[in-house]
Amino acid sequence: MAPIDLRSDTVTKPTPAMRQAMAAAEVGDDVFGEDPTVNRLQEKVARLLGKEAALFVASGTMGNQICLKAQTAPGDEIICEQGAHFLHYEGGALALLSGAQPRALPGKSGILSAEQVEDAIRPPTYYYPRTRLIALENTHNLAGGVIYPLAEIRRIHETAKRHDLKMHLDGARLWNASIASGIPPDEYCRYFDSVSVCLSKGLGAPVGSVVAGSVEFVAEARRLRKMFGGGMRQAGILAAAGIHALDHHLQRLAEDHANARLLAEHLHKMEGVQVNLDSVQTNIVIMDIGGLRLNPTGAAEKLASAGVLVAPFGKTTLRAVTHLDVGRQNVLAAIEIFQKSFLS
Repeated sequence: MAPIDLRSDTVTKPTPAMRQAMAAAEVGDDVFGEDPTVNRLQEKVARLLGKEAALFVASGTMGNQICLKAQTAPGDEIICEQGAHFLHYEGGALALLSGAQPRALPGKSGILSAEQVEDAIRPPTYYYPRTRLIALENTHNLAGGVIYPLAEIRRIHETAKRHDLKMHLDGARLWNASIASGIPPDEYCRYFDSVSVCLSKGLGAPVGSVVAGSVEFVAEARRLRKMFGGGMRQAGILAAAGIHALDHHLQRLAEDHANARLLAEHLHKMEGVQVNLDSVQTNIVIMDIGGLRLNPTGAAEKLASAGVLVAPFGKTTLRAVTHLDVGRQNVLAAIEIFQKSFLS
């Protein structure tokens, strides 16, 4: 029997219907802008996000890094939360590709306040780096899938406008934030100059992200995509999976959120395990097993041998992520395995 894989929502596999859509996709050369399926995906995402244009890219890392480089120059500074994905999980690409530096601030559950951002903006003195961009993450991965409050985004946007700063949204799991909060994606995105969204996490597509913004921004993003080696040719086969995911897998994200909550509540009741239930707002569950005196790597190996895959996520924590390929019965089975493994 295959293990119940809760390591990430990136482990999802294309459904049979998605594979059919991929096989039937009309294709062309996307570097020439001639792949009709890629063009349909880009137009669809731009419309959903309320932006003028969009660009299909190979990954979330590529999407973020294109957005960051397109809006900064070497030596510029980017204000972000200290747990930002592009700081920890993108291989140091910000330094290598953009030559920009982060001004990483400690947020509350991954959330910065407008006051923190205001205080971090550099004065226009020649020996300071130039503050150029504010980057936020919604949902916030390291904080456990926490949704960025729209009211705070608006306040930060007002701060950015006063100081003539650009704003970028790492929206890898923006779809989750939108479904959980009931706030449309375009309402979140209207406050940002650039947005990166992922198709290959909760939506279940095999490959790809999309960046969006103004026509001018996307033209620069296309140039950078080519520079970064991301110009794909007959990419409509992949874009078709993204279109299918948006048409059929968006609303069902609510199931993942309900499954994550069920898992979190059961884990929280186990002796020696702590879960901050307030942070379980979407499909990510971070459990602190410090009370069990278990090493996270050893605990993950023990769970794997029993049939559940999770990811070590800190000195005393493990992460579990619910997704398209994990149903309610899988979660209930996983809960039993957690109980046996943690209590034995």
